[in-house]
Amino acid sequence: MTKPKKRNISGVLLLDKPLGVSSNKAIQIAKHLFSAAKCGHTGTLDPLATGLLPVCFGEATKFSSILLGANKTYEATLKLGFLSTTGDSEGEISQTSVTMPNPALSECEQALKNFIGDILQIPPMYSALKHQGKPLYAYARNGEVIARPARKITIYGIQIRSLRQNELHLSIQCGTGTYIRTLAEDIGKVLGYGGAYLISLRRTAIDNFNLSQAHTVPMLEEMDAIARDACLLPVDCLLQAYPAVTLDDQSTLSLQQGRTIEYQPDSFALPAGEIIRLYNRQHFIGLGEISIQQKIMAKRLLSNVYWSTITA
Repeated sequence: MTKPKKRNISGVLLLDKPLGVSSNKAIQIAKHLFSAAKCGHTGTLDPLATGLLPVCFGEATKFSSILLGANKTYEATLKLGFLSTTGDSEGEISQTSVTMPNPALSECEQALKNFIGDILQIPPMYSALKHQGKPLYAYARNGEVIARPARKITIYGIQIRSLRQNELHLSIQCGTGTYIRTLAEDIGKVLGYGGAYLISLRRTAIDNFNLSQAHTVPMLEEMDAIARDACLLPVDCLLQAYPAVTLDDQSTLSLQQGRTIEYQPDSFALPAGEIIRLYNRQHFIGLGEISIQQKIMAKRLLSNVYWSTITA
């Protein structure tokens, strides 16, 4: 039986990653469904976490790192008074020695104020951070504990969704580098329970993307190829924070050939070092940068096969 031919498609799929599937496995499923030649994601979710996972196809993979530093929103359920070796329900669970009555809503609201803003967080041992070229989780699996320096993270907001006995359900808006498993444990400690672990974690938003735009694997499996392709967002959806500049055909060809071009602002000039989205006839062609001489330099352009449809 012959394998289906791989397609050179480009775009961004907002996938609702299922429970128990790694991010790498999820993108392989997506790659198979779309028969895509090239595929990647914009940051991982743990297997026991669900929710928004942007998947980049083709030319979009050139810009996938843009979302690595984006703000994110999570729905997290914490089990107070218990600890996990991994920080979630996948590890060995133990009850802390602290015995306390179930917390009051007002106590939780007061405790959460300690975590708003810029705070220091020690990354968990079960993480992909490297120590001497080896991920921390590899040491943790061997029972080793490596000293980790605290890192500054930003928590923009935490809202209580529900409180049932010692289970606290939160919505958390945070910056890049935040480990929700560690945050859960620290919240449990501040509340006086000796710690907490994550029962569940669901990512609901990344930057301007949210879960209402996402597609589940079963939804995609039920679609035909045309309907699936219609789910893909354009490549430049990842880059809307950058100002847009439209070029004429000659300027477009000059950039393609490695030359800088004159920058002629429509209204106000952009400062040197500004990253810009470049368009030709409303077609996105890549990213540029404003030089000190107020010229446009190519920073990251789409490949020639896509340019040919524009400049022909």
